[in-house]
Amino acid sequence: MGTVTTNDGTEIFFKDWGTGQPIVFSHGWPLSADDWDNQMLFFLNHGYRVIAHDRRGHGRSTQTSDGHDMDHYADDLAAVTAHLDLRNAVHVGHSTGGGEVVRYLGKHGVSRVQKAAIMSAVPPLMVQTEANPGGLPKSVFDDLQAQLAANRSEFYRALPSGPFYGFNRPGVQASEAIIDNWWRQGMMGGAKAHYDGIVAFSQTDFTEDLKKITVPVLVMHGDDDQIVPYADSAPLSAELLRNGTLKTYPGFPHGMPTTHADTINADLLAFLKS
Repeated sequence: MGTVTTNDGTEIFFKDWGTGQPIVFSHGWPLSADDWDNQMLFFLNHGYRVIAHDRRGHGRSTQTSDGHDMDHYADDLAAVTAHLDLRNAVHVGHSTGGGEVVRYLGKHGVSRVQKAAIMSAVPPLMVQTEANPGGLPKSVFDDLQAQLAANRSEFYRALPSGPFYGFNRPGVQASEAIIDNWWRQGMMGGAKAHYDGIVAFSQTDFTEDLKKITVPVLVMHGDDDQIVPYADSAPLSAELLRNGTLKTYPGFPHGMPTTHADTINADLLAFLKS
């Protein structure tokens, strides 16, 4: 574990375990590096060096009042990779973290990177616009901000209890431990960062970033994702990438790296070894 201080004085917390080829994990909103526990232990035991950081305003990083946008997220990730002097790295991002990875590769290039994978990720663009008619109406994200502002703790119980992990689907057994862990991670972070982060993950257009990326990218998405709808995300991202591969998971929810970790880990390992 360690920290790196960015150019604007924000302290970014990270975990860095093991040796070998580095895999860098970028977490989803509003969580922390802890959301990757399963993957980090799995790949550590397969001989990889595993790194995960807490995004600014999240987890154990500084609860700064500003900089909660994709450009700062990408710059913070670049600060971690430079601080650790990572080479030949694989970048893996879930949800908002997938956007962070795409913006990092688009803005900072791929000189330190061999491959990437994005899971249940927000690119190319979540919000509905004239150019993106299949997106979600802005009112959906305004409502998320309103719920967060009204009672963040209550909101952070409802989201993982229902659509995030698909626990609202018929016949799906909810896990109180998973719900509690989501709530714990969320409440560690700052309300301001999480409030602004909703705009960052919903209104950022990653189209040009995706077009710039030259390394192989595995695009992994469940077709029952109730947070980032499948049709307006993964297939479009895979099409924009120069070297993208789409992997679709029938019936899998948004939080599939947790609920279906064995499947996700095996497929990611196969991609790394290909």
